[in-house]
Amino acid sequence: MEIPNVFYRVSVKALILNEEKQFLLAKEENGFWELLGGGLDFDEDPVVGLKREVFEETGLEITFVNNRPSYFITDKNRHGIWIANVIYEATVKDLEFKASDECVELGYFGKESVEGINALTNVLKFAELFNPENHE
Repeated sequence: MEIPNVFYRVSVKALILNEEKQFLLAKEENGFWELLGGGLDFDEDPVVGLKREVFEETGLEITFVNNRPSYFITDKNRHGIWIANVIYEATVKDLEFKASDECVELGYFGKESVEGINALTNVLKFAELFNPENHE
Protein backbone atom coordinates (compact mmCIF):
# COMPACT_ATOMS: atom_id res chain seq x y z
CA MET A 1 0.00 0.00 0.00
CA GLU A 2 1.35 3.40 -0.94
CA ILE A 3 1.13 5.93 1.89
CA PRO A 4 0.34 9.48 0.71
CA ASN A 5 3.17 11.94 1.30
CA VAL A 6 1.00 13.99 3.66
CA PHE A 7 0.78 11.18 6.23
CA TYR A 8 3.25 10.36 9.00
CA ARG A 9 3.56 7.24 11.13
CA VAL A 10 3.33 8.73 14.63
CA SER A 11 5.41 7.23 17.40
CA VAL A 12 5.64 8.17 21.05
CA LYS A 13 9.13 7.96 22.52
CA ALA A 14 10.48 8.09 26.07
CA LEU A 15 13.23 10.49 27.08
CA ILE A 16 14.68 8.71 30.10
CA LEU A 17 17.63 10.55 31.63
CA ASN A 18 20.27 9.53 34.14
CA GLU A 19 21.88 11.87 36.69
CA GLU A 20 24.44 13.01 34.10
CA LYS A 21 21.60 14.05 31.73
CA GLN A 22 22.39 11.27 29.29
CA PHE A 23 19.42 9.68 27.49
CA LEU A 24 18.51 6.00 27.41
CA LEU A 25 18.57 4.10 24.12
CA ALA A 26 17.73 0.50 23.30
CA LYS A 27 19.83 -1.57 20.94
CA GLU A 28 17.60 -3.53 18.61
CA GLU A 29 18.39 -7.04 17.42
CA ASN A 30 19.37 -5.54 14.03
CA GLY A 31 22.17 -3.56 15.71
CA PHE A 32 20.55 -0.12 15.57
CA TRP A 33 20.12 2.07 18.66
CA GLU A 34 16.69 3.69 19.13
CA LEU A 35 14.71 5.66 21.70
CA LEU A 36 12.28 3.52 23.67
CA GLY A 37 8.69 3.64 22.48
CA GLY A 38 6.79 2.99 19.30
CA GLY A 39 3.78 3.48 17.11
CA LEU A 40 0.72 5.14 18.51
CA ASP A 41 -2.47 3.18 17.87
CA PHE A 42 -5.46 4.97 16.34
CA ASP A 43 -7.41 6.89 19.01
CA GLU A 44 -4.88 5.92 21.73
CA ASP A 45 -3.89 8.37 24.44
CA PRO A 46 -0.16 9.19 23.96
CA VAL A 47 0.77 8.47 27.58
CA VAL A 48 -1.08 5.15 27.50
CA GLY A 49 0.59 4.32 24.19
CA LEU A 50 4.05 5.19 25.51
CA LYS A 51 3.63 3.00 28.57
CA ARG A 52 2.30 0.16 26.42
CA GLU A 53 5.09 0.38 23.83
CA VAL A 54 7.92 0.56 26.37
CA PHE A 55 6.49 -2.38 28.29
CA GLU A 56 5.97 -4.47 25.12
CA GLU A 57 9.52 -3.83 23.91
CA THR A 58 11.41 -4.07 27.20
CA GLY A 59 9.18 -5.16 30.08
CA LEU A 60 10.06 -1.87 31.80
CA GLU A 61 7.40 -0.12 33.84
CA ILE A 62 7.08 3.62 33.28
CA THR A 63 6.36 5.39 36.57
CA PHE A 64 6.14 8.98 35.30
CA VAL A 65 5.44 10.72 31.98
CA ASN A 66 5.56 14.50 31.63
CA ASN A 67 2.14 15.89 30.68
CA ARG A 68 3.56 17.59 27.58
CA PRO A 69 6.13 16.50 25.01
CA SER A 70 9.72 17.73 25.19
CA TYR A 71 10.61 17.23 21.51
CA PHE A 72 8.90 16.64 18.18
CA ILE A 73 10.88 15.45 15.18
CA THR A 74 10.09 14.19 11.70
CA ASP A 75 12.28 11.98 9.56
CA LYS A 76 12.20 9.14 7.07
CA ASN A 77 12.75 5.75 8.65
CA ARG A 78 15.04 3.12 7.14
CA HIS A 79 12.12 1.85 5.03
CA GLY A 80 11.57 5.29 3.47
CA ILE A 81 8.36 6.00 5.41
CA TRP A 82 7.93 9.44 6.96
CA ILE A 83 7.66 9.28 10.72
CA ALA A 84 6.84 11.76 13.46
CA ASN A 85 8.33 11.16 16.91
CA VAL A 86 6.67 12.82 19.89
CA ILE A 87 9.18 12.56 22.73
CA TYR A 88 8.07 12.72 26.36
CA GLU A 89 10.33 12.92 29.39
CA ALA A 90 9.66 9.83 31.49
CA THR A 91 11.05 7.68 34.29
CA VAL A 92 11.03 3.94 34.77
CA LYS A 93 10.81 1.83 37.91
CA ASP A 94 14.16 0.14 37.17
CA LEU A 95 16.31 -0.97 34.23
CA GLU A 96 15.69 -4.71 34.61
CA PHE A 97 14.57 -5.26 31.02
CA LYS A 98 13.41 -8.41 29.24
CA ALA A 99 15.26 -8.89 25.97
CA SER A 100 13.26 -8.80 22.74
CA ASP A 101 14.04 -8.15 19.09
CA GLU A 102 13.45 -4.47 19.85
CA CYS A 103 15.74 -4.41 22.90
CA VAL A 104 18.80 -6.60 23.36
CA GLU A 105 20.74 -3.97 25.31
CA LEU A 106 20.15 -0.65 27.06
CA GLY A 107 22.62 2.20 27.31
CA TYR A 108 22.84 5.85 28.25
CA PHE A 109 24.31 8.26 25.72
CA GLY A 110 25.14 11.93 25.60
CA LYS A 111 24.52 14.30 22.76
CA GLU A 112 27.97 13.77 21.22
CA SER A 113 28.33 10.06 21.91
CA VAL A 114 25.54 9.00 19.52
CA GLU A 115 27.71 9.96 16.55
CA GLY A 116 29.96 6.96 17.22
CA ILE A 117 27.20 4.34 17.39
CA ASN A 118 24.89 2.69 14.89
CA ALA A 119 21.93 4.96 15.70
CA LEU A 120 18.80 5.43 13.63
CA THR A 121 18.54 8.81 11.90
CA ASN A 122 15.70 9.94 14.17
CA VAL A 123 18.04 9.44 17.15
CA LEU A 124 20.70 11.55 15.44
CA LYS A 125 18.13 14.29 14.74
CA PHE A 126 16.96 14.12 18.35
CA ALA A 127 20.56 14.37 19.62
CA GLU A 128 21.06 17.57 17.60
CA LEU A 129 18.08 19.15 19.37
CA PHE A 130 18.72 17.72 22.83
CA ASN A 131 19.76 20.30 25.40
CA PRO A 132 20.47 18.75 28.82
CA GLU A 133 20.09 22.18 30.46
CA ASN A 134 16.37 22.11 29.62
CA HIS A 135 15.84 19.14 31.93
CA GLU A 136 15.83 19.30 35.73
